[in-house]
Amino acid sequence: MLLGFKTELHPNNQQKTLLAKHAGVARHAWNWGLWLTRNILNHNSNNPESQLKFPTAIDLHKLLVAMVKPNNYWYYEVSKTAPQYALRYLSGAWKRRFSKVSGQPKFKKKGKDDSFTLDGSITVGFNRIKLPRIGWVKTFEILPDNVTPKSVTITKASDRWFVSFKIETASINTEKSVDVVGVDLGVKTLATLSTGEVFDGAKYMQKVGI
Repeated sequence: MLLGFKTELHPNNQQKTLLAKHAGVARHAWNWGLWLTRNILNHNSNNPESQLKFPTAIDLHKLLVAMVKPNNYWYYEVSKTAPQYALRYLSGAWKRRFSKVSGQPKFKKKGKDDSFTLDGSITVGFNRIKLPRIGWVKTFEILPDNVTPKSVTITKASDRWFVSFKIETASINTEKSVDVVGVDLGVKTLATLSTGEVFDGAKYMQKVGI
């Protein structure tokens, strides 16, 4: 069973800069991918005889590495998984749009819903977490013991940074003391259970003044 966990980070100034760079790269990758996919859809709509393949998340990332990263050096200052996940989320957003579950994806603005996702070498300590390319970041509360998240999502809200991840826990099945309880409705008593428990009737309640 998966349980979600979220807590506030306590980064220093250098880490705040790195967190902002990761969020910026993720936002840029999303907006670039959205621009490209919208153009492909417009082309296919206007040229039914020369349709272009709608790119998958993997296709988008390959194009990003070939066309975008070489011209934007700041992509190399952050973890490569930040733009990868941004394009995965964009691909998922388009799938929901095509399935008529949600509307068309929108361009993201700086400072609004800043977030990014990382995976790889992630270590959870007592009150700190180690993030790829960022290092150990303190948290405002104690983190769960003996967990190794496969990925974490970092979000910013009101100049505060938060980390969230999922924890794999074993489900606990509690045994029932009695599988089935029979109920015998009577006149003198309100009900008598098969377990022997007796519930008094309305006359008894009146007698004791309830």
